Amino acid sequence: MSQPIQPIRRLTHSLDQLANAENCLFTLRDLKVLLPELSEGAFKTLLSRAVKTGYLTKVCRGLFLHKQSFINDGLLLFQAAAKLRAGSFNYISLETVLSDAGVISQLPINRIFIMSSGRSNVISCGIFGSIEFVHTSQQAQEMEGQIFYDARCKLWRANVAQALRDMRCTRRSTDLVDWSVANEFI
Repeated sequence: MSQPIQPIRRLTHSLDQLANAENCLFTLRDLKVLLPELSEGAFKTLLSRAVKTGYLTKVCRGLFLHKQSFINDGLLLFQAAAKLRAGSFNYISLETVLSDAGVISQLPINRIFIMSSGRSNVISCGIFGSIEFVHTSQQAQEMEGQIFYDARCKLWRANVAQALRDMRCTRRSTDLVDWSVANEFI
């Protein structure tokens, strides 16, 4: 008679099969599907053990990184934002877009700015940085021609003109904007 496979081994085996460089972040719901028979307490203990042994890294509340699949390409915060707000309309904007385009000289270090139909919130992702979600009531259909899909980040991204509008609408400081560069995009 064979021994049943321990839950930690089932978790690691399943994640080793599922995870890759493009899919290395897992929500609690993603992980719970792999071990549906575990009670809530047993499941939390299992996750704690997986983090303690270094198999998983806790990125933020409810989001875990499969370390063996992770390639540090600077996109983890974008992937985390997409996972955390999967049910919302989100797009990269504000200082992130303006910095990438060279419109503002100061680069936000380890922080990205996402406009979201969800509530405003700053999510700390520990050593990886922070995600600032800023609420917008704009609908995707209203944004035609102002946003495009950034396949590298796996999120929608505002063009510079829209990012500047978002800065004004959210009453963020435009003191760092180099208007001679910004006017080229408007």
